[in-house]
This record gives sequence, C-alpha cells and structure tokens, in this order.
Amino acid sequence: MKDYLVRGLIDKRNARVFACRTTNLVNDARTHHHLWPCASAALGRLMSVTLMMGAMNKNNEKMTVTMNGGGPMGTLLVTSNSDGKIKGFVSNPEVHYTYNKTNKLAVGLCVGTQGDLQVIRDMGLKQPITSSVPIQTGEIGDDFAYYFMVSEQIPSVVSLGVLVNEDSIVEAAGGFIIQLLPEATEEDITFIENKIKDFPPVSALIKEGKSPEDIIEMLFGNEAEILDHQDLSFYCDCSKEKMTAALATVPNDELEAMIKEDHGAEITCQFCNRHYHFDEQELLDIKNKNRQQR
Repeated sequence: MKDYLVRGLIDKRNARVFACRTTNLVNDARTHHHLWPCASAALGRLMSVTLMMGAMNKNNEKMTVTMNGGGPMGTLLVTSNSDGKIKGFVSNPEVHYTYNKTNKLAVGLCVGTQGDLQVIRDMGLKQPITSSVPIQTGEIGDDFAYYFMVSEQIPSVVSLGVLVNEDSIVEAAGGFIIQLLPEATEEDITFIENKIKDFPPVSALIKEGKSPEDIIEMLFGNEAEILDHQDLSFYCDCSKEKMTAALATVPNDELEAMIKEDHGAEITCQFCNRHYHFDEQELLDIKNKNRQQR
C-alpha cells in the first residue's frame, strides 16, 4: 500500500480530521540514516505530524520543524514544502531504549523534555514565521497537541505511531489529527473524548491493513466527508550542483588546503546521507571562479 494522507470534515461534530499512512517513507528514512528503532519511531512520528500540518495550509509554504529536548537523540529536524514530500534527520540515529514495564520504545526518554519544539513557516514573505513551545513529554504526539493549543489556540487530538520489528524494519507508521472548529460545543468535545478513550494504537491499525479512510470511519462512521487525498514520500532534492554552490561559499584558502592536503573533498547531505565527491580539478575550478567573481 502506498503512503498517503486524507483530509476530512466532520460537519456534524464541528471538527476536521487528517489521517496518514507513512510506512514506506519512514522505512526510507531508516535506510538512508541507518536508524536504530527508537530513532525510527521518533523521526517517523515527527514526519507524520509535519506532513499532516502541511495539509492544513492552503498555501504552498515551506515548513521546518525541529525538536531537541536534551535527550541522547539530540536534534530532530524535518522539512517539507506542503507538497507531500518530506526529508529529515536525527543527530544521533544510534539510539534505542525501551520502557521496562511495557517494553515499548522509549521515545520520550530519547528525545528528552529540556528543550523546545519549533515550527518555522516560510511563505515567501520577507521573514519566515517562527513559533515554539516547551517540549512536554518528548513523545511527540502530546507535544504537538500542546503546540496546537498554545500557538494556534486549536484544541487537537494528535495520535502518532511507528511499529518497528525485531529486525529494525518499520512495519507500520502513520497517525491522525482531530481539530475542533470554533463552533464546537461541549457535546462535540465529549463525543470526541469518548471516541479516542479506548481507540486502538494507530500503528496497530495500519499494520492490520487499515487505510487512512478506514481509521477516520472507525472514529466518525459516515459522518466524515473526505475532502482530498495527497501522496506522500521521503524525498531529498540535494544535487552535485547544490553542493558545488555550497563549496563556492568556502574561503579560497580553505579550498586550497583541501586541494593540497586532502587532494579533494567529500560532502555528505545531512538529509539523505548521499555522498558527493569533488576531485582536485573540481575544487580548483571552484576556487578560480570565486577569484574571478571577486
């Protein structure tokens, strides 16, 4: 089954809903970055919620989301242009802890709670819009529910899940977000609270083969109106040309050292781990071009 998300409206309950399946793209991220299970779960959850946030916006804006709670995983960063394509990385991908009582992945422990969740929206204006909130639990779903309430004043239910097997392969990943509209009543709130109280883990549902539409139907029955679909994928737009442009910003004396001492250079893309090699002649060409432009 392909990765995709759906956006729906529950008019009778004064709410909107988003649901996604991200199993393939989280596995792609795991492969690119050699993620250990907890890192797969954390980055997968962050990518899922960011993709759903992108679907909330009508404008094609670039969104960058970072979390660093001071835990052993370090910084988590993902970026998307609200087009269903996403890329991201974890500072320390070799992290794996489980909770003793449940044996579940200890994402909150790996992320930590001594830091902030930051969202940067670039809509092509003079300055991007930045908002941040303190990390609450590090479990990511709870943190984004808090973010929506504090930064956007939208009461939200955020459910995210990544299921990793014994071979570290991601078997299921995805999530859903329910957001109350301004017209929501106490009855609407009570209905949604009761619905999610004993709702199964979203990763378990996806592993069973449930689609995003199935999950919404389980929540709201035939009250949900599906408005649109969007395909999702892990995609990095790095290239040799972009790496050349990055090297062009390096001072000429440093380029000269790369030529004489290292006899070349290798740049690794932090988003996909792809390696780009530059030999001595390529570095010399960059250095000479810099000299001509100055």
